[in-house]
Amino acid sequence: MEWSAVRRGSRRRLVGSSLLVLAAVSLTGCSSETAGEWKRIAMPPAATEEGTHNLALWQGAWIAAMVTGVITWGLIFYVLWRFRRRSADEVPVQTRYNLPLEIFYTIAPVLMCIVFFTHTVTTENKLLDESKATNTIEVVGQQWSWTFNYGLGERDAAADDFTSVQKSFPYDDYVYEAGTASYIPTIYLPVNVTTRFNLHSPDVIHDFGVPAFHMRMDVVPGRVNHYAVTPTKIGDYDGKCYELCGVSHSRMLFKVKVVSQADYDAYLQKLEDEGQTSETPLLGGEDAYTQAGLEGESE
Repeated sequence: MEWSAVRRGSRRRLVGSSLLVLAAVSLTGCSSETAGEWKRIAMPPAATEEGTHNLALWQGAWIAAMVTGVITWGLIFYVLWRFRRRSADEVPVQTRYNLPLEIFYTIAPVLMCIVFFTHTVTTENKLLDESKATNTIEVVGQQWSWTFNYGLGERDAAADDFTSVQKSFPYDDYVYEAGTASYIPTIYLPVNVTTRFNLHSPDVIHDFGVPAFHMRMDVVPGRVNHYAVTPTKIGDYDGKCYELCGVSHSRMLFKVKVVSQADYDAYLQKLEDEGQTSETPLLGGEDAYTQAGLEGESE
């Protein structure tokens, strides 16, 4: 009797916990926005062509993990039920090993790793494909703000293939937008145009990324990392540094405006008319603290 009472109490607790979980899920609502978040598994909507590939990998990984979890949980609960103790004095049959099951548990994880690796490499190749890039922006991250250099005139695509910090640049002249301690800069991008970011740092490692683009990359001193994105939606987005880069890391913010090609050209003309021009990109000095508005920040 005592053992039966314990089992009934366990079942009641299990049912109660399940009802609480279902109630919590129901209270989250079922609006279209919430449904979209569930579908994307908490990722923001992809605002670039490249981001859709990253989102698909993210969703696929979670689905595979959930299927694996359901199978594992099912086996656990099946064993708990099938081989449960049916009386206080009963001891279930003890099994030393099960060769088929052990082989399955060895091969299945290996196959899963192969599938995950293959899909990851395929997605990475799509994300880093810059063959369609027709626009280049030299991005500089330094303690603690950003500078964006836009090229004027015809772009020399061959000049993009550099490995040192100042080997060559794809444009003859540049206009720029520089952030300060009290000013968050904005980077403009033309919609449906593939733009390549060449990433420079004069001081420490930063990380340039926009959550809505589903892409980010380290900005490393002494080398030029790069990637390309193709924005598909006109709008305003937020960007930031993802790498802890010093005491004012929280200031490493920037805004993103995806606009039409005509508005993009007009913005570059505005920077040129304001005199923010240079024959080469502004890549920051050896002492990043000399940037306007950041004097004394090193202390």
